[in-house]
Amino acid sequence: MEGPLSAAAETGSRLRGSRCADCAVAAYPARPGCPRCGGPAEPVVLSATGTLWTWTVQRYAPKSPPYVPPAAGFTPYAVGYVELPEGVRVLAALDIGPEDAEIGMPVTVTAGDGVPRAVGAVG
Repeated sequence: MEGPLSAAAETGSRLRGSRCADCAVAAYPARPGCPRCGGPAEPVVLSATGTLWTWTVQRYAPKSPPYVPPAAGFTPYAVGYVELPEGVRVLAALDIGPEDAEIGMPVTVTAGDGVPRAVGAVG
């Protein structure tokens, strides 16, 4: 799948954001201008690891369309914000069981099918 969250060949499955040329603020997803000062922003590959800032369990299926429920039906899943070293918080589907998720835990973030994915970092 090609799009703003998909992997570029040269970056593997890393997320692509932008950084302001004037004030150095990072943003995700990438944008042409800075959200803080309005200056020009340049593309940047974001860090692959961060910390789980907060999380919850999504217990309700998204609205259809565009969501198409799988044949087996909807299964609740964990989602959370991952804070990257660049200061950006990225909303990601967590490939972590709710019983294993802890605020502050290290996680690895990758581009997924339409949304970023995060798993517990191997330490």
